[in-house]
Amino acid sequence: MTAIIAFQGELGAYSHQACRDARPDMQPLACKTFEDAIEAVHSGNAALAMLPVENTTFGRVPDIHQLIPNSGLHIIGEAFVRVHINLWGVAGSTLDTVKSARSHPVLLGQCRDFLAKHKLDAVKSADTAGSAMEVAAFKDPSQAALASDIAGEIYDLELLARHIEDHDKNTTRFLIMAPEPDQSRRGDTKMMTSFVFRVRNLPAALYKAMGGFATNGVNMTKLESYMVDGEFTATQFYADIDGHPDDDNVQRALEELDYFTDMIRILGVYPADAARP
Repeated sequence: MTAIIAFQGELGAYSHQACRDARPDMQPLACKTFEDAIEAVHSGNAALAMLPVENTTFGRVPDIHQLIPNSGLHIIGEAFVRVHINLWGVAGSTLDTVKSARSHPVLLGQCRDFLAKHKLDAVKSADTAGSAMEVAAFKDPSQAALASDIAGEIYDLELLARHIEDHDKNTTRFLIMAPEPDQSRRGDTKMMTSFVFRVRNLPAALYKAMGGFATNGVNMTKLESYMVDGEFTATQFYADIDGHPDDDNVQRALEELDYFTDMIRILGVYPADAARP
């Protein structure tokens, strides 16, 4: 039986592309929401979930850093997907006939220059591949979709413009989530560790907590804060570091962090993707 990997969106979404690139031996399962993709793993309908976390042009995916720590799943891998955006229309349409382009707000934000240059109205939709599916159903030459190569192929659309993203290094990072943690050393690249923490109510607590990573030579590749429980005073931090929790310098850094925090929770230990910048 083929293992299944769940993702949010319709078939042809960039998350679908991430599944195909990172886990080509697994069957993709399209889900309506991120929560549905997570639940598919909990229910046993999928072995893994592929969740986008950030894009080099648009920034982090809204709400995902609050969702992941409470998902009950563990990060076992990451995938960097080069996001090439194409403009798709129905048969017979051209760039001159198109008046609007629909897609997920994140994708619309990555093509602002192109849309402005061609005076196209940006129409927000639930997801990228769903936009392609809608345009195919409308059969209206004035409407187009911003979507991937896969979406254009699946929904039999006409390519009107290729690779129209504003930045030529436009990339999305995905996390591969599993029901059980895997902290074994694996792969041919360095290991990464992701975790969340909350600092204690002490003067300069965050500054002091971060000092342990600097003094122990641990490279922190990501640090983000966000509010929890609807309170300005309840701030949680999400961090990615180079290294494995069993590494001596990482152990020392986490021990110093523990002194200044009320909570530390490891979200995952996984090999760095070969495409990591």
